[in-house]
Amino acid sequence: MIENLKQINAGDLSISYYEAGPSNGTPIILLHGFPYDIHAYKDVSTKLTSSDHRVIIPYLRGYGKTKFIKRETLRSGQQAALASDLLNFMNSIKIEKAILAGYDWGGRAACIVSALYPERSLGLVSCNGYNIQDIKNSSKPSTPYVEHKLWYQYFFHSDRGQNSLEQNRHEFIKFLWSTWSPSWNYDDATYNLSSPSFENNDFTDVVIHSYRHRFGLVNGDPKYDSIEHRLSKQPPIKVPSITIDGANDGVTGMSCPKKLKEKFLYHKNHKILQNVGHNVPQENPDEFANAILELLS
Repeated sequence: MIENLKQINAGDLSISYYEAGPSNGTPIILLHGFPYDIHAYKDVSTKLTSSDHRVIIPYLRGYGKTKFIKRETLRSGQQAALASDLLNFMNSIKIEKAILAGYDWGGRAACIVSALYPERSLGLVSCNGYNIQDIKNSSKPSTPYVEHKLWYQYFFHSDRGQNSLEQNRHEFIKFLWSTWSPSWNYDDATYNLSSPSFENNDFTDVVIHSYRHRFGLVNGDPKYDSIEHRLSKQPPIKVPSITIDGANDGVTGMSCPKKLKEKFLYHKNHKILQNVGHNVPQENPDEFANAILELLS
């Protein structure tokens, strides 16, 4: 279990986070996705800190002991909120630049900051390639094969889906873990390390808002309108980047080679990991850590 967590106010949130390694080491911020938590990086962190790097792993909004400071703040899960949280967090812990690495929601925050605020990113490791949502084109359908894997997103558009996540969240999350990473044989002990994170009082609200906002079904928080406007132009990523796909990813599939070429202006490498699904850092921590070390070298 990851212990000795720290807490700091950053923007709308009081963010809970783990930190290890020397304070003067190169800062590396590791960002988890939905529905996972900071334990996805337990083994990655061990490898990076043994190389004398400073590792910081925050809980995203709606997870763990990360809390909204004000009751009236919209429990937004939109992509601009996640990126703003990352910037506010970096400001609060006084980190000017860091290696940003993540997957799913966390990877999206890392991609956005690297695209819009490249002066804050020393480099990017992104699972699932270019991870910035194209919300204005979200009504354009994909192939039936791709659409069927997004069933959970459409389910969350309904009250039934929201109630299912609220009332059966652990069964729901275990099902996603298993279907998104079919070759990952996690056990109950592994799940139980993360399960308390999903009991956060804001978890369901943030998740539901995220999957409704990305399809234009609900409004976002107005404070993020300017960022969302910039993201609607699908900006390229302007920092040295390594991208990773799990060959057995049961939800996103493989990155588009054309998009990798167009959207990553300083793309150093693309790795496809066999027998790995969606939760790359927890399924293959060595390769994820090696990608970060490759950037640093």
